[in-house]
Amino acid sequence: MNESAPRPTGEALASGTDSVRTNIHARLDRLPWGRFHWLVVLALGASWAIDGLEVTLTGAVGAVWQNPGSLALTSARVGAAASAYVLGAVLGALACGYLTDRHGRKRLFFATLAVYLLGTLLTAFAWDFWSMATFRWITGFGIGGEYAAINSAIDELIPARVRGQVNLFINGSYWIGAAGGSLATAVLLDAARFPVDVGWRLGFGIGAALGALVLVARRHVPESPRWLVIHGQHAHAEEVMGELEARLLSPSDKATAKAAPEDYLVVHRRHHVDIPDVIETLFRRYPRRAVLGLTLIGSQSFLYNAIFFTYALVLVRFYAVPEGETGLYLFPFAIGNFLGPLLLGRFFDTIGRRVCIASTYTISGLLLLLTGALFAREALSAQEQTLLWAAIFFFASAAASAAYLTVSELFPLELRAISIALFFALGTLVGGAAAPWLFGTLIGTGSRDAVFYGYAFGAILMLAAAAVEVWLGVDAERTSLEHIALPLSAEEATGAFAGERERNYA
Repeated sequence: MNESAPRPTGEALASGTDSVRTNIHARLDRLPWGRFHWLVVLALGASWAIDGLEVTLTGAVGAVWQNPGSLALTSARVGAAASAYVLGAVLGALACGYLTDRHGRKRLFFATLAVYLLGTLLTAFAWDFWSMATFRWITGFGIGGEYAAINSAIDELIPARVRGQVNLFINGSYWIGAAGGSLATAVLLDAARFPVDVGWRLGFGIGAALGALVLVARRHVPESPRWLVIHGQHAHAEEVMGELEARLLSPSDKATAKAAPEDYLVVHRRHHVDIPDVIETLFRRYPRRAVLGLTLIGSQSFLYNAIFFTYALVLVRFYAVPEGETGLYLFPFAIGNFLGPLLLGRFFDTIGRRVCIASTYTISGLLLLLTGALFAREALSAQEQTLLWAAIFFFASAAASAAYLTVSELFPLELRAISIALFFALGTLVGGAAAPWLFGTLIGTGSRDAVFYGYAFGAILMLAAAAVEVWLGVDAERTSLEHIALPLSAEEATGAFAGERERNYA
């Protein structure tokens, strides 16, 4: 660091006060990409891959659970078990989102993964509908907490210039696991290899064992320096920041780096925010952003929960695909979901959030409407249906990941995790909790027209979300989180920044 530049460490403004002058946020955004960032991607993204493997297995075994030799569930109860998972995720997100903002990102992304792995392991021992629904609820509780803790950590540790594409890639890594899970079902659900009530149980057990390895990797991901500063742990934040700069900045980088006056914020220590503060900030200070977040999360949630959790039922009921082969049809579906965020992600940081989010929602909605119409007319084979699903979710996967990116970067740091949790919960309850049960019921009627009406409703939701993004979207690409939404504690100490924020990012 240039010796003539202002001192880059946090400095107490006066003896006995809890205010500090810091530029840690600017230094995090200025770091060159390095091995540390790959660690964040792998340690945090790996849980999505394991979740993808486990949930893919759930989708594939839906038809197996209906087998009299297994759990003998009806199609409606298969959908209801999936809904229990979603409801658990809603409650987990709310509880763990609040705790993540209060106790830190690192503590919670350990705890939530542990709960998730416990639920996955218990699922392997389910014996009837009620045990299955309970264990799926526990699993969902853990993964709901992961949404808040992981997305908060990602946004606060990744430089602003690549925050969009990295966030999309990590969320999209779910589908790496989904692809692996689809291949695994070809073995696990093969009646010639395993009894009908054994193979799927092995799959859940293997997923839990793999997840335990992720806990080890996460030990090396530090607490967010941004969170530490807000909570008065200035020395710890500087220690973490110093280690990162020592690892990632070359001698020439350190010699030429300069701290500009605009890099600094004055932050007042704030232990946590209360629920009234959350409501005031989200729905009175940022009502347009609240509408935007709820719309994006709710529409994609309906689309995913409706189709993904019941795709095996469609293949078995309308295309006579053998139960043990449904997992193979998920492979191209999963590949399309992964390639979308991977190939489109960089455009969210270059072309911009508003254009890319609106485009991906629009294209996926129109493709869903077309696919539903062809399905209703019996114009598709099982393979063609699957390829069209893959095309839909190439765009919908990027759209869904961008929805979580949106709600995680548009609100102040003190309530980032609870914001993610709240909008996930509200969006999922509005758009996704009943979707698996609804589509399970529609499929159970045996009517293609009934299923088409469900697809059409999902398409309309996606198109409406695209319109809302055009209207209310925020151009947050390549912009520091603190400039998009100034921390509440900084605003209290330096209110002059509030006017600038409202002019540029309202």
